[in-house]
Formats: sequence, C-alpha cells, structure tokens
Amino acid sequence: MFQGTGSDVGKSLIVAGLCRALTNRGLTVRPFKPQNMSNNAAVTADGGEIGRAQALQARACRIPASVDMNPVLLKPQSDIGSQVVVLGQVVGNATARDFQGMKTGLLPTIIESFVRLKDQADIVLVEGAGSAAEVNLRANDIANMGFARAADVPVILIGDIDRGGVIAQIVGTKTVIDPADSAMIAGFLVNKFRGDPALFTAGMDIITGHTDWPALGLIPYFREAGWLPAEDAVALDKRGTDSDGAITIAVPRLAHIANFDDLDPLKLEPSVRLVMVQPGEPLPGDADLVILPGSKATLADLADFRRNGWDIDLQAHARRGGKILGLCGGYQMLGSIVADPEGIEGPPGSAEGLGLLDIETVLSGDKTLTEVTGTSNGDGVSFRGYEMHVGRTAGADCERPLLRFADGRMDGAVSADGRIHGTYVHGLFVDDLQRSAWIGWLGGSTGNIGYEAEIDRVLDALAAHLSRHIDIERLITIAR
Repeated sequence: MFQGTGSDVGKSLIVAGLCRALTNRGLTVRPFKPQNMSNNAAVTADGGEIGRAQALQARACRIPASVDMNPVLLKPQSDIGSQVVVLGQVVGNATARDFQGMKTGLLPTIIESFVRLKDQADIVLVEGAGSAAEVNLRANDIANMGFARAADVPVILIGDIDRGGVIAQIVGTKTVIDPADSAMIAGFLVNKFRGDPALFTAGMDIITGHTDWPALGLIPYFREAGWLPAEDAVALDKRGTDSDGAITIAVPRLAHIANFDDLDPLKLEPSVRLVMVQPGEPLPGDADLVILPGSKATLADLADFRRNGWDIDLQAHARRGGKILGLCGGYQMLGSIVADPEGIEGPPGSAEGLGLLDIETVLSGDKTLTEVTGTSNGDGVSFRGYEMHVGRTAGADCERPLLRFADGRMDGAVSADGRIHGTYVHGLFVDDLQRSAWIGWLGGSTGNIGYEAEIDRVLDALAAHLSRHIDIERLITIAR
C-alpha cells in the first residue's frame, strides 16, 4: 500500500507507473483504492463509476476498470458534504461529520472488494488517500492505516520534496502516528526531486536514522506527468497550456468542476491555447471557444458562475459571434432553467439558466452511467465517450441534436445559428477524429496526435522512470 505524507504527493502516478512496470514484467497486477474523494470519475465496464486515477491504473495494467478497484467514492457537492458512491452506485449524500459514522459499516464491503482483486492477481497495488498522519481521523479510518491494518498490507510512505520540508514530512509522520501503525511502514520514497541526487543522500540517511524505515527510492521529477489524467481538481489551479497556439479555448474553473480530464487532449494540440479561467478572472475576450465543463453541483456552480461575472462575459462572447460548448452540467447551465425538485444535488430548488440554448433540465431519475459510441450529426464523424449524469433535458434546440448514438438515440442540442452546442457525453476530445473536427470548426488544424497511443507511451515512460529509481525487487519482496 502506498500512503502519502499529504495530498498531491504523487501516490496516484506512482501506483500507475508501477502497475505498468510490473505488468510489463509479466505479473498480473490489480490497482485498488479503498476510499477516494474526487469529482473526476470514470465509467467502468461493469456499469458503475470509480475515481479517474483507478481507471488510469487499470489501463496501466492493460485491463478494464471495475468497481472493486475503488469501492467507496466520495464526490464533493459542497464545502462540507459529498455524494457517496459504493461499488459504483450512488447510495446517498452525507456531510463530512455524518460520513465519519458511516465508515466502519463500509469496511467489510471494502475488504470484500480487495479480496476479490487479490484472488485475481499476483500483486495488488493499493493507494491511500490524503495523509497517513491525519491522526484526528484515525479512529474510523478506512482509507489509510485503518485499511492497512485490517487487510494486513505493508505500507510504503511517499513524501514530496518539491513542496519543501520532506524530511519533516516523513519524520513528522513517524512522530505522530500510533506505534502499531508505524510498524506497518516497510520503507519510504521521496518523490519529485530536482537536481543532483547526491546532494540528498544525507537527507535520505537522516530520515532513516529518525524513523528506522529504509529508503526505497529517490524519484526525480517526471515532467510528462501532466499529460496523464489528474485526480485532484487542485491540479487545475496550475493547468492550461503555455502554448501560443492560434486557437484560444477558455474554460471557467467551476467550484465543483467534474470530469475535467475531458480537457486533457486539447493540451497536446500545438494549435490550441487552453486557458483555465480562475475565479475572479474574466473570460478572455479573444477566446475562439468557451467550454462550460461538467459540474457535480450544477445549481451551486451556476450561482457561482454569476458571482464571478462570467454570465456577462459569456453573453458578450456570444454577441461577438463566439462559439460555446457545454459538457454535461455545463450543457444544463446553458438552458433557460435548471430544476432540482428532489434535492439530488443539494436543497430542492431551481434557477434560471444562462439562456443561450432553448432547453430546460430537470434533475431527477436514476443516474446514467454508460459507455457510448456513435457519430456527430453535423459531419458524421464517429465518437466514443461515456455518460455520467442525473437529469433529463428537453426543448426546441434538442430538435437539432449534436450526437447520434449507435443505438439510434439522440443527445445534446445545437442553437439555431449553429454556434452553441451542448451534450451529456464526456470524452469527446479523446477521440482523435472528433477532436480534429472540433479544432477544424474553430479554423485550426490538429497535430496528428494519437491521444490514446500518447497516454500509453507516457505510462511506459513513467514505468521505465520508476524502474530506474525505485528498488522494485525489494518492493516485491516486501509484498505479502
């Protein structure tokens, strides 16, 4: 099990890279994360949803993702509460306080999923969540040491030298955790090192001297990590591209942004300048396309959109003849009204939409979780993606659907002037033909990049990188 001294220390990527490295050695590998908190989710082959990181790790193992790989997923809907997903299906909402009381009841389900994966594999690589040193929450923990102790899984602790203070991170963890938890830790890794490794040899020795944990690797910063889908929305605070591409695509950074890896393929295109617009900043006036991304709390993000003045900016963009695309929750916001009579995403209520598409949305019914294929109606270009949403949308602009599914169903809406589009389908830009068609619509050309092949190339490069800097033979020996 790989636990961290904090969030964003590289747990997800290290597990993904090791999944690929061990798979390339001929081992049968499975990824596992007992409890995840992320609004970046993936649809699984068995009809559920899990954290995007575990889907990437499954891909690194060259296997389909399953709900057992992430049996408990929390999808934040407010500052204090989340939607709770168990074995891929929504079971309700809970505040952070209420969820503490639910944890012990979820542990048997988590262990059952872990055992099913263990029975399929030579080795299971388990990812922790947040920090191993959150001792104030240790009593009911199911994400870190609570799981490790229950399942008797040895732990490797990861520290992040890039943020500074890595000696204190790791030694401090040893200082505050319970001695029985400390005994589960079989070694440590220091991640994101820059510079001459010889200069930190003494640092590694100091950590071992204070903790009695052996050093298993000093991992240099992996510069291509940004090409892989991120799990934490905090990554969006430093995302976007520095490209001076001819096409500018602007994306408002919603408070509850979901499935933001929809945007990742655009970062690879040399003709595209992707701008993540942070709260308090205006939408750029020179944008060729504004994308309203998915949202885990559509009504709350719609109110936040207005507080930032983005509604005024978007109306001005539309008046200038600018193009707009709404994805899932962003699609719902573009309509005339969004109603949540059952309180699915928060208190029951409704709100006036942005009024740029003649549609209305009611959030009700079961959650749609399915992979889809088909063609776009305007040009007949094929696509592959997935649906992950609650709600039904109807209206005059739905008479001009954006997409036709392979089973004959229609999806999405297009404005009468053809400049404003909306769809429930995620993953459109992953498809090389679709991405090329969208960039062509904006007057640009693609770099002939095979996105799926590029992800596999980066996973192989990450696996090779970790193999050079981690004592993998010792890791295999530690596993039991």
